[in-house]
Amino acid sequence: MGYTERNEGEPLESVSHMVTNLPTEQRIFLTGQLLSLLFAFLFRWYVSPSTCGPNLRHGVAFLLGICLSLYCFGWLALFLIGEVVLGYLLLLIADPRRVHVFTLLMSMTYLTVFHIRRYLYPTDEELDFTVPLMMLTQRISKVAFEFHDGTVRTDQVLSPSQKRLSIQSLPPLLTYLSYTLGFLGLLAGPVCSFNDYQIFIHGNEKWKNPGVAVCRKLMLCSLLLVAHLTLSDRFLLFNDPQRSVIGTFFYLYVAGASRRPKYYFAWTMADAINNAAGFGFNGISEDGTERWDLLSNLDIVKIETATSFKVFIDNWNIQTAIWLKEVCYDRIPFSPLFATFILSAFWHGVHPGYYLTFCTAIPVSLAARRMRSTIRPLFQGTAMNRAVYDVLTWLCTQITMSYTVAPFLLLELGQSLELYRSLGFCLHILPVLVLLILPKNRKPHIADKSVNKTVCDRNYNHMKKQS
Repeated sequence: MGYTERNEGEPLESVSHMVTNLPTEQRIFLTGQLLSLLFAFLFRWYVSPSTCGPNLRHGVAFLLGICLSLYCFGWLALFLIGEVVLGYLLLLIADPRRVHVFTLLMSMTYLTVFHIRRYLYPTDEELDFTVPLMMLTQRISKVAFEFHDGTVRTDQVLSPSQKRLSIQSLPPLLTYLSYTLGFLGLLAGPVCSFNDYQIFIHGNEKWKNPGVAVCRKLMLCSLLLVAHLTLSDRFLLFNDPQRSVIGTFFYLYVAGASRRPKYYFAWTMADAINNAAGFGFNGISEDGTERWDLLSNLDIVKIETATSFKVFIDNWNIQTAIWLKEVCYDRIPFSPLFATFILSAFWHGVHPGYYLTFCTAIPVSLAARRMRSTIRPLFQGTAMNRAVYDVLTWLCTQITMSYTVAPFLLLELGQSLELYRSLGFCLHILPVLVLLILPKNRKPHIADKSVNKTVCDRNYNHMKKQS
């Protein structure tokens, strides 16, 4: 989202002008999410598990999702239904030993066709149809992989996470339709596990009231929306030959940071919508308050204060990272990092900038991992040393991330290469030198073991089912 004209008046007048003059695409998204929020409150109040059975709740969620998709996408909603039908047919007729592979290939191909359509015919007169397809691709493939794990693979070969997520039998059609096309995550996700969705629909969790969590997230959304409308178009990303190298890096950081509130807003709003419906409870915290972070897609504080490339990535689009880990990283026998980044690039679209960003991220991630394991222990002796290390690594992380995601924002290959050329491809060359010079770490650093836990491993519902 953004605005089309620059308003140099008072800040409040500027925001008011931008909100009332949003392009069609952004207006539909915003009104669609507000409509979803209204549906969520009504769903929790009038279709609660205490008064309605699971089938009725599934049916209502599905019908509201269809209504929302018709409002946002019109006749294109038929293609959402079409992909869901194809996904369910594969579950019915495909060999369970290969159903997950067939489903992932089908859903990614289906998504890529519409990515190409969007690339060839860009417009802001309609809501980007590839966004719900991206969410749908995750849901359909997740069910197929979890169904494969539950019906073909034995407990001995499944990881603890895969065992908890596994689906033991074919989902009923109504349940499948509700999970894939329900209104809660239609426009911006987040994608949840099938088993967690079932727990929510059946009302097997005991919580008091998500009102406080919803209010906090909606207030945060208001601030993020103002920040986005105010900042996003004020720092256009382009290569300026007059800038110094330091000035270019600083501008890359400012331009990237000014665009993050758009994603913060969309994901926080989506989280609030699910919480308003009663979905997202994740147990009780140590201080006795209810946690509503089961479906949280980001941690803004950890992102903005990240002192490593991994911490930044782990707290950005969390549910998509879990999906990539489930369907790719944990299953590819060779080069899992490379395969995961390439799958992520295909999932995002066909713009060359996406592929350049993720290809750049591969050596950067490997080099950052090598440097952390080698250099970090040298700075752990005193509090002063640790503070210096944190400041330096924060600065390096922000510089490196801004450099890496620049093509993601520019989208076009020519502009991206021109920008990198002006910087001498320095952060392409430096990671390669680090990997060649620094010794390979034989054992993972003890302090980093807890970081490798996925959100699934910290999931209250899954831990409860295991106990």
